[in-house]
Amino acid sequence: MKTLRFILILCVGFLSSCEDAIDIEQVGRITPEVAFQSLQDLRDGLSGVYIAYDHVQDIAFSSVFTDEVSIGVSNEGQGLVDYQFQLDATSNAANVFWARGYFEINRTNRLIAGAEFVTPETDEQEEYDDILGQTYALRAYSHFKLLSYYSTDLTDDNALGIIAVDFVPEIDQKLSRNTNGEVFALIEADLDRAENLLSTQSNITFVSQDFITALRARMAAYRGQYTAAVSYASQLLTSYPLANRTQYENMFFDFNNTEIIFKLERVENDAYDTQGTPGLISSIGRAGARFSFTDATIAGSPYFEMGRSLFNLLDPNDIRFNVNIDNSSIISPDYQNAADFENEDVLVISKYRGTSDNPQLNDLKIFRSSEMLLILAEASANDGNINGASNSTASYIKQLRDARFGSNQTLPVYANQTEAFAAVLNERRIEFAFEGHRYHDLKRLGERANQGVLKDPLDCAFNGACSLPATDHRFTLPIPIAELIANPGLRAQQNPGY
Repeated sequence: MKTLRFILILCVGFLSSCEDAIDIEQVGRITPEVAFQSLQDLRDGLSGVYIAYDHVQDIAFSSVFTDEVSIGVSNEGQGLVDYQFQLDATSNAANVFWARGYFEINRTNRLIAGAEFVTPETDEQEEYDDILGQTYALRAYSHFKLLSYYSTDLTDDNALGIIAVDFVPEIDQKLSRNTNGEVFALIEADLDRAENLLSTQSNITFVSQDFITALRARMAAYRGQYTAAVSYASQLLTSYPLANRTQYENMFFDFNNTEIIFKLERVENDAYDTQGTPGLISSIGRAGARFSFTDATIAGSPYFEMGRSLFNLLDPNDIRFNVNIDNSSIISPDYQNAADFENEDVLVISKYRGTSDNPQLNDLKIFRSSEMLLILAEASANDGNINGASNSTASYIKQLRDARFGSNQTLPVYANQTEAFAAVLNERRIEFAFEGHRYHDLKRLGERANQGVLKDPLDCAFNGACSLPATDHRFTLPIPIAELIANPGLRAQQNPGY
């Protein structure tokens, strides 16, 4: 189909290993029955599937397009287009998430198709099933990620979603967008298959039953189906306790996995151990390189710093302050009256500091138990259970703060539901800073919290791009122009505002 042609053209920009996808696509060169003949071939194919998955682009886009960063002292024009909310069908963001999502789906579909040509021995059946289970779950995850960017409203099953693809399409096929309901039906079917196929395993860098439960919890919250979201999130909280302060800090050094349900592993000399192009959302590479040129210190030439409106929410006694702000930062006690604000207030982002041997390279945390706890807080706000010492928005937020401060914190009190949603959104802003959540959180919760993008006036004084309401059409990405050219029928299905 034309979508796939677009993917194959662009995938060269993601990974050098895309060459095998291009080769497989060319008719007459490598067919599934040739590529997959044994269990070892499926193992290799699964490795190729995992290599396709990244989260750095999500981190970069969400951080720069919202209000997580400000322009750094070493910025030479990096990311300014996204920083001032410029977004249309020709934008890098529109292209990268569409192409990457279908690139991932293409990999999963080819492995599923190829598995039909492998007949496992009796002692291979369990591993054969597990490989398929992981692949189905990853295909579901990719479809959901695409929906979260390109559907206007995940709570509306009748709204336009994305193109659901559960097969290997022909290069000349032209498909239309499915509704959210149709795409979610495919996702749920894939997750059901995965649950029936997966073996028990505890390696958090591979898909497991807990990955499926976490994905179901997040999907249910995004869809406003809070009864289901609470059920799934609660199941995981019994197995993944919140990290204490030491564990939390070590988690971002990749020394501790206490509350991690699933992460994408990044190691020295892998395909992602590269600087990438600073300020370009489509770049792969080290997560820390999306904020600074060499390392997460003031000497490492930060071209993005923490935005002041985010920094002002942090408490120095909160371990999240230590994790997110490097101690080489220059923190002005009176930044609003600083004579030279840019140089007297330098807030260096250190969440992806890497190690001394490999600065800026860290594993990418996809699902954590703190997200599950904040799903409970969000569901309580939705149900009107906003105050009280247990089973309330206030109690769940207190529970998270107790862990992050390492001491008993005051139980908050909220005046109304809007204030409770604002508290959830603020806590998510701190907990998941620079982890790729902020864009989606504002899209789905911003209106209920009466919040949108809001930068500190000094961070946006140079261009005036200080705020963006959560109702703005740019919280849904446009179908990219390259896809519209390849598949003109989609023009009539372009998202509103574009």
